[in-house]
This record gives sequence, structure tokens and C-alpha cells, in this order.
Amino acid sequence: MPRANHIPWWRTRRTQNVAFQVLLVVGVAVLGFVLVTNAMETIQRQNIATGFRFLNNTAGFDIVQTLIPYNETSTYARVLLVGVLNTLVVASIGIVFATLLGFVIGIGQLSSNWLVAKLCRAYVEIVRNVPLLLQIFFWYFAVLRALPGPRESWGLGDAVFLNSRGLYLPGPHTDQGFGFVLLALAAGVVGSFLVAARARRVREVTGVVTPVLPLVLTLIVVPVAIASAAAGFPVTFSWPALSGLNFDGGTVVLPELMALIVALATYTASYIGEIVRAGIQGVSRGQMEASQAMGLSRGQTLRLVIVPQAMRQIIPPLTSQYLNLTKNSSLAVAIAYPDLVSVFAGTSLSQTGQAIEIIAITMAVYLTLSLLTSAFMNWYNARVALTER
Repeated sequence: MPRANHIPWWRTRRTQNVAFQVLLVVGVAVLGFVLVTNAMETIQRQNIATGFRFLNNTAGFDIVQTLIPYNETSTYARVLLVGVLNTLVVASIGIVFATLLGFVIGIGQLSSNWLVAKLCRAYVEIVRNVPLLLQIFFWYFAVLRALPGPRESWGLGDAVFLNSRGLYLPGPHTDQGFGFVLLALAAGVVGSFLVAARARRVREVTGVVTPVLPLVLTLIVVPVAIASAAAGFPVTFSWPALSGLNFDGGTVVLPELMALIVALATYTASYIGEIVRAGIQGVSRGQMEASQAMGLSRGQTLRLVIVPQAMRQIIPPLTSQYLNLTKNSSLAVAIAYPDLVSVFAGTSLSQTGQAIEIIAITMAVYLTLSLLTSAFMNWYNARVALTER
């Protein structure tokens, strides 16, 4: 009987795989050690301050748009918070508009109207093949900066004015008692979610479609109106009015913010439109035919049958587009919008010279935003899949 071949332990596949992984880890550790050592030697040789104590120092510069109180005597930590909030404003508003426009474009590509389908297709092919930075420049320099000055503003009544310096809107001012109005609004929103969830369960069990919009509006508007009356109407508005060479009163939306949001939303919507189109086409055609046989209109079929099933295929790539939009908001530095990269990784870095700490914090912020977005979308994806089962 032939003798079985005996393979030494150091030649087994398992041993080789473990050895390769150990060598890789050691190599990465050595490379990291060399990089850190060289960085520390350079810092000591050039006498550069290290650590995060600079966050408590006075920044000494102004920021044109802030959502929280800020002035030149504020600290770099305050600058960081202002930059993060401004980035969140761009990302959140951009995601909302990109999603709405992307779904319209995606559904429009499948329209039975030849003109609508071709226009939506042309939008996708043109917008997604033009670099985003050029689109930002187009909206900022060619559109918004080309608007007339304040004295020749385009107006909507005496409330809204658009000119080269921005969009002027009525500005709200809150007094004592506004907290009660917020509580009433929060209660109305929670009640609306509960009503919508119950209506969805009833539709899934019985097939009866309950009109939710009137109930939602009632639950939100009525409590807010009652709370406002009880608190003596604590919200007042100041109206923009031309005074000299500019407008006083109200609130202004900077042209940099408008250009950035429009460019990000329209650019990302072109990709979302393709995702939505592919997701809808991934649903069996028999679902459409069965819905029409039950007497559902085309709109009801899309809203109640096709799109809910397509969401399982839409959400994963949609998450990637949300992450791309958030990261692409860093291009705001090109038109001087005060986002995180502009005011913290730009101005603050040039003043303090602490590049390692500032870049590390900036990277950590974007990483945190991406992880939070991914976690939320994964939760929503699991919820949709569980509901459909």
C-alpha cells in the first residue's frame, strides 16, 4: 500500500496565509512608525507647536455665515463648530433636493411621453459628464454673480429680493415662550408619524388607502397655532428693505450657498436618476400588469407597488451618492463658502501652522458624517426589507 504524502506544517496553506498576514501587519506597523518618527523629527527641527491646545486660542477672523453666535474673539474650537454646522447645512439641503430631483428624473426616463423621457435622459447624460467644480463655477460666476445689484433687485412683492449679493427673505425673531411652540410642533410631528404608520399598516392588511395628508396637516398646524396664541405669538418677522446700497432686515442666503447647493443637488440628481431608473426596471413587469388589472392608476402603481419594491435595489447605491455629496461639499472652498475645509482646514491651518492636528480633526469629522449616514441608510434598508417580507 503506497505511503501517504506528509506535508510539513510550515508548507500548509493555513500556515502560509497566517505568515503573509503577519508580514503585512508588521510591514504596515514599520511604515507607520517611520512616518510618525520623521514627522516628529521635522516638527522638533522646525520648532512647530503640537497638541490641541490651540483650539482654546482666539481665532481673530470673521466668518460671513454662522448658525451660532460667533465673532473675531471666538476660539478655534468655535470655528470648528461653525464649519461643521455650515457643512451640515449644505449636505442636508443638498441631499433633500438631490433626492427629489433624482426620483423625478429617474421616473421621467421611463415615461410613456417621448419628449419627457428624452429630456430626462439628456439631463442625465449632460449633467453627470460635466465636472462638478465647473458646474459650481457656472452657477456662481455665470448665473448668480451676473444678477443685478441691490437697487435693481428682482423682487416678489415686498418680501423676497434676489440680487448679486444673495437672496433676501423675511427673517424670524423669537421671543419668550417660543419653546412651547417648538414642543407643540414636535408633538404634532410625532403624532403625524404615528398616524402615517397606522395608515400604512391598515393599507397592508386590508388594502384600504386612508388619506393621511389632511390628518397630518391638522396634527401639525392646530397644536402650533394654539401654542402660539397661548404664548402671545412669540415669533415675529423682520422684512428686508433697501437702505442705501444694500438691504437691511430679514435674512440673506449667500450666493455661495445657493450656487453650492444647486450644483451639488443637480449633479448628484443625475446619478440618483439612473439609480432610480435601474431600480424600477428591476421590478418584474408582472407587478405593473397585476396592479393595472386591479384598477390602480399608473401613479398609484408606482407609489404603492413599484417604488416600494424597487427601494431594496435603490437604497445601497443611493447611500453612496449621499456620501459623495457630503464629501463633495468640501469644494465650497473654491467659491469661498465658509464650510469646514474653508474656515478650519484653510484659514485656521494657515494661522496656527498645526497641519497634523487640523487635518486629522477634519478627516475625523468627514469620517463620522459618512459613518452616521451609512448607519442610518443601513437601518432604513433593513426596515424596508423587513416590511416587504
